Amino acid sequence: MYYLVFGLLYLLSLLPFFLLYRISDFVYLILYHVAGYRKKVVMQNLSIAFPEKSPGEKKAIAKKFYKNLTDTFVESIKMISLSERSFLQRVTIDMDEVNALAATGKNIQFHSGHQFGWEYANWIVAKNIRIPWIGVYMKINNPAINRIFFDLRSKAGSIMVAVHEFRSRMHQLLDKQYAIGLAADQNPGKPHQAYWLNFFSRPAPFVTGPDKGAISNKTAVVFVKFIKVKRGYYHFEAKVIKSDAAQCSPGEITLIYRDFLEASIREQPDNYLWSHRRWKWPYQKEYAGKWIDKSPPPTA
Repeated sequence: MYYLVFGLLYLLSLLPFFLLYRISDFVYLILYHVAGYRKKVVMQNLSIAFPEKSPGEKKAIAKKFYKNLTDTFVESIKMISLSERSFLQRVTIDMDEVNALAATGKNIQFHSGHQFGWEYANWIVAKNIRIPWIGVYMKINNPAINRIFFDLRSKAGSIMVAVHEFRSRMHQLLDKQYAIGLAADQNPGKPHQAYWLNFFSRPAPFVTGPDKGAISNKTAVVFVKFIKVKRGYYHFEAKVIKSDAAQCSPGEITLIYRDFLEASIREQPDNYLWSHRRWKWPYQKEYAGKWIDKSPPPTA
């Protein structure tokens, strides 16, 4: 099955970008106008994040979101055969400040959100960072597709580790100098163990692992902003937030990250994964001990 699926995707990846984007346009029409894929979730999320926007403005963001979503699929497939030269013409990042920190011997922890271009981000960081780059990922249920994307994400030198394997491999992976990439806006499986704070003015849980890991491992912390320049072209801004997270109090990095991510989303609201149920868990009074925001928690 793997060879069949890989062969079909490889052949598809050989198509020029302009044809792949025609496929993306067709899939967009099916997802948005015919199937209505998670449209209710998307519109609910946009209403929470942007209550000040009119229904027409939110609908326009939703349409652009679906177009970015389908573009991401075809761009990921294109990476199977995309040459390094072509890739570097489309994707940019400035890693000078990060590599200067790495040269001092610091371990570095990257935080990003669910913004489009994540496959490109993994590749460009792996190519430009001067210490081993560890990417933590969620396995895809289909074994053939999972293997294809594992190989794709590893080809620039990334050390890919599945989330459920990270704890058992952590001591081996973090034994030498490293940089690690984490999507810090993952929905926690256990909301009572999460940090709670407002996200776009509504309570939402944030996983504690990135915050606690950075502090306990005394890493530098880098936030990455994803910017879609135009169709098929991306720029990633790597911003050093802390040179030594050990100086931070629990929850401090999460609060800074929340502000950073919100600002980034407001700049390009269609470039965030709105089909992801960010407000899946309702806040409950028993979570008050996990509330870290400067504003008080809800009373009801």
